[in-house]
Amino acid sequence: MVTRPRVLSGMRPTGALHLGHYHGALKNWVRLQDDHDCFFFVADWHALTTHYQEREVIERNVYDMVVDWLAAGIDPNRATLFIQSRIPEHAELFTLLAMGTPLSWLERVPSYKHQITTQPNRDLATYGFLGYPLLQAADILIYRANFVPVGEDQAAHVEVTREVARRFNHLYGRGQAEPVLPEPAALFTETAKLPGLDGEKMSKSSDNTIEMREEPEVVAQKIRRMPTDPQRVRRSDAGDPARCPVWPFHQLYSNADTQAWAREGCTTAGIGCLDCKQPVIEAIQREQQPWRERAEAYLSNPKQVHWIVEMGTERARTIARQTMKDVRDAMGLAY
Repeated sequence: MVTRPRVLSGMRPTGALHLGHYHGALKNWVRLQDDHDCFFFVADWHALTTHYQEREVIERNVYDMVVDWLAAGIDPNRATLFIQSRIPEHAELFTLLAMGTPLSWLERVPSYKHQITTQPNRDLATYGFLGYPLLQAADILIYRANFVPVGEDQAAHVEVTREVARRFNHLYGRGQAEPVLPEPAALFTETAKLPGLDGEKMSKSSDNTIEMREEPEVVAQKIRRMPTDPQRVRRSDAGDPARCPVWPFHQLYSNADTQAWAREGCTTAGIGCLDCKQPVIEAIQREQQPWRERAEAYLSNPKQVHWIVEMGTERARTIARQTMKDVRDAMGLAY
């Protein structure tokens, strides 16, 4: 029997997933199921690193997010779905790794420095936030994942994980035939970055999103209200797609003929902006229809969703416990 390479990834339960989540990560998860042993987890402890005062947000969103995963095509028969906080071994490994991880490794992580400087109104001066990359390392290493699917902007987190594993193996794994905690590799796969309705990054905090299970009429309203080329003031003014926030949606959702039609119509004022938006509206609604149908089946049977998560959590816990036994043995701790 050939063992498939193991992949691990997680998402924080901060609200309903939107099209940016799907095209930036979730679509890739669905593809990875075909030839990888996939572990996908709800990173509720990670949500607490920045939203520790907002307990109700996490409680409400955990299972809603799992439904979004299932609606998008994640198959619980081919992927292990679980909740981070249900497996205390994550916290145990995090604690043990913290004993030997230099503080400077965490302080130099780009995302840490970026959020400290760009979110002055949020209290991020906590040990939990500083230790976020180390908890993430524990999440990965406890399942001995071969790969972590990331965008290039997240590669630093995987590199920290590799350094942490390397240091642990140097301190405690010498003389062993295999490393106690194998170093994972970043899995860079092609993902589409979809901007928000205003042309900026799609984000709930910016109120510029289209949710994965948004009602069709709401999708149409949101797209129709999107700003377009600011220099196309009148219907008779020629526009430039490069200046229009709608154009990236065409690049993702429209075929070559439709893109050519939209470009020609915009640059010659042959079509109006509402005309240009209609193919995008229809394409998004078509994409969402199977998601909405699959989600409805799960929403009408919430016990099935809980059972899927329970089964996945039990499988993940079995692996996590074995890793912790090996870690404790290597460190000379009683198990």
